Amino acid sequence: MDQAPRQGEDDGDGAGDVLAVPSAQPPLEVRPPDVGPVKTVAGGVPAVLSAFKHVLGEAGPWRGGKLIWKINQQDGFDCPGCAWPDPSHRSVQEYCENGAKAVAEEGTRERVTPEFFRQWSVARLAEQSDLWLGKAGRLTHPMVLREGATHYEPLSWEEAFALVAEELNALGSPDEAAFYTSGRTSNEAAFLYQLFVRQFGTNNLPDCSNMCHESSGTGLTETLGIGKGSVTLEDFDHAQAIFVIGQNPGTNHPRMLTALQAAARRGCEIVSVNPLPETGLNRFKHPQEVLHLFGPGTALNKLFLQVRINGDVALLQGLGKALLEREAKAPGTVVDRAFVEGRTAGFDAYAANLATVSWDDVVEQSGVPREQLEAAADILARSERTIFCWAMGLTQHRNAVGNVQEVVNLTLLRGSIGKAGAGVCPVRGHSNVQGDRTMGIWEHAKPEFMDALAREFGFAPPRHTGLDTVGTLKALHDGQVKVFFALGGNFLSATPDTEFTARALRRARLTVHVSTKLNRAHLVHGKRALILPCLGRTEHDVQAAGRQFVTVEDSMGMVHASRGAVAPASEHLLSEPVIVARLAHAVMGARSQVPWLALVEDYDRVRELIQRCIPGFDDFNRRVRAPGGFALPNGPREGRFPTRDGKAHFTVHTMPRIALEPGQLLMMTLRSHDQYNTTVYGLDDRYRGIRQGRRVVFLHPEDVKARGLTAGQRVDLTSHFQGETRVAREFLVVPYNIPRRCAATYFPEANVLVPVDSFAEKSRTPTSKSVVITVAPTPEAGALVPATAARPG
Repeated sequence: MDQAPRQGEDDGDGAGDVLAVPSAQPPLEVRPPDVGPVKTVAGGVPAVLSAFKHVLGEAGPWRGGKLIWKINQQDGFDCPGCAWPDPSHRSVQEYCENGAKAVAEEGTRERVTPEFFRQWSVARLAEQSDLWLGKAGRLTHPMVLREGATHYEPLSWEEAFALVAEELNALGSPDEAAFYTSGRTSNEAAFLYQLFVRQFGTNNLPDCSNMCHESSGTGLTETLGIGKGSVTLEDFDHAQAIFVIGQNPGTNHPRMLTALQAAARRGCEIVSVNPLPETGLNRFKHPQEVLHLFGPGTALNKLFLQVRINGDVALLQGLGKALLEREAKAPGTVVDRAFVEGRTAGFDAYAANLATVSWDDVVEQSGVPREQLEAAADILARSERTIFCWAMGLTQHRNAVGNVQEVVNLTLLRGSIGKAGAGVCPVRGHSNVQGDRTMGIWEHAKPEFMDALAREFGFAPPRHTGLDTVGTLKALHDGQVKVFFALGGNFLSATPDTEFTARALRRARLTVHVSTKLNRAHLVHGKRALILPCLGRTEHDVQAAGRQFVTVEDSMGMVHASRGAVAPASEHLLSEPVIVARLAHAVMGARSQVPWLALVEDYDRVRELIQRCIPGFDDFNRRVRAPGGFALPNGPREGRFPTRDGKAHFTVHTMPRIALEPGQLLMMTLRSHDQYNTTVYGLDDRYRGIRQGRRVVFLHPEDVKARGLTAGQRVDLTSHFQGETRVAREFLVVPYNIPRRCAATYFPEANVLVPVDSFAEKSRTPTSKSVVITVAPTPEAGALVPATAARPG
């Protein structure tokens, strides 16, 4: 891959730098990663040691100690990592290894000051790895990169807001701006943000949900009437079977393993479906069970179905077919007839479609032997209470909505919804991605929500559909969007088609990022660029009315408070609600009757507005102060389906055919264990046996042999889509237990291979787990650009 040229050496004051085009991709690695044995047990002593190493090493004993005792506590802060819910009875240490890493990353003692930016040009920063950028420290001041400049420089908050207002108010149309949101954003900030954006005049509200669980929301809304899961954490105490599909909880949601461990111990049968066997679903040692830390751990999987990448529709249809065949032999024993006939629609069409599906096609397209599918069907048939969990393994394919709806079909077939221990459970990633959507962060304007805004604030919200993430990328690239504002996140690294995204961002007049840490999105920018540093979830937020708290919504629809525990990293930081309010005040001026600045003097005032606009938030300020918060209404959880006819819907889908040309593989991107979303905590993937490196491609040993490759060989990956090719260079071959003609790589390094025009039907989620590639040896080349460098000073 191309690297940013080094334009002279910095001597501490930036002299000698000339304008360069920074690389959009992480640099290549100097040394190959070490590859060792795959671990068989998750958690245990290694997880404990890793957590304390990160927290104490980065935040220090005093600050780190205060943070670690306040994660996910009633009087503490919500973990800035995943959205797994908190139990009603919390332990004194209610966090996981990767939650500790997230807190350490935010609580670090390192600082990125104006002096740092004087020493480091944008081009030189782009030569550093994502790990290096993240470990540089917390941002401390608003910074601006002026047109033609090589270095960011400080400016005041007033100057920053005036600059954004100047650009926004000069646009020919409000639709020439796009406003991105990360799932880290609180409910209060998200509500104010969407209100400002809509008063400004656009629905261009792309967010991280567009790239991950949009397919879940679309699929569930069409079939169950609500785009959220139906279970609570307590349901895991009553389930007789739990299916975990396309998900790696040991790395991405480690606290989920506690619930699975308790379920397995009481006899619940757990079935995992995934192309890679994941350590976290094999055996687990709870780090807080001291007496069990040195034993074999608890076995979780009752059955593992190693599905081909994107073979899920075939697999799920095979399970449905097997259940219907059992029902035909013993009517009334498998299909919940009372539920199906009284509460659902579309069953006959669903059953007729499965009758045309052949077992040969099911086995060929899923890659799973029939006897294993029959064993899974046996578990389903004898379970009266089944929970289906899934994550991005289902949602990032062209047929992703079909994947989700085939899960719903099985749920309805068995009547496993609306009762204790049963239901659907899409496991969200970022800590408030679900809450942001509830607050109105969505490019599709719901009429009833827009009516509420109009009634409450006395303006006419725009009613047209705005831009999602893919639409924003294409509009930026075409010059239709000229200002890009990101409330959190690392937009460049999170999105598909990295080089296309970079070209798109460089065509903007202004790019703005509200951030806590330095990331690659700050280095690929418009003609002018701003970095606005904000408070982290872990930090005190003090406004005119005193210390404030914010709220978040977890994966299961519980809304609860989050209170920072330590002093801010810099006196110059503003909270996200304050940044949004001051921005709106600067941009809108007398055009808005919303008392923006007064609202953020006391966040209770924001919550009063939320309760008047969004159903389910009645008496918000009182209820959210109760221990554990409160649950939002959820029809399917209560046995009601808010669809057009009041029934849950079976759906019919054509089985996708995975047709690869000779030499081609189907590639999926995934995370390492030292990573959360685009944030890289370290260079190890402990459970998969990878150390000190990330540029690896996992291949079946026979696929390695068939291509004349060897373990440890460096290869280039080329993606193929509609006659286009994209190349990612210098990946290390790792033979692995993965289905034939499949491949797996880490993101964001492999995002360059994901075409911007390849996305899911209906949901438009990028197909990051269905990328057709070929693999070829890397040609001999010169020295690689270093992936790390000593920190200045």
